[in-house]
Amino acid sequence: MSLRLINIGFGNVVSANRIITIVSPESAPIKRIISVARDNNKLIDATYGRRTRAVIITDSDHVVLSAVQPETVGNRVLTHEEEMVD
Repeated sequence: MSLRLINIGFGNVVSANRIITIVSPESAPIKRIISVARDNNKLIDATYGRRTRAVIITDSDHVVLSAVQPETVGNRVLTHEEEMVD
């Protein structure tokens, strides 16, 4: 298995193999997940002070905040997977 890194904005990358889901931060359950991650020191804020638009949850229970739209991050994952198949 090769290491695949996905750009989540501002030069930050996340391992595509570790991503479980990419969601919008608008709902109350996601806000609760962010709060719990912050309390457990599992929150990584990669927004550089901008508005959070995507929340990335990893298999290690880390929560990554990104200023890039969830659709954009998801497309980058899919595009990267397609490049690996070709």
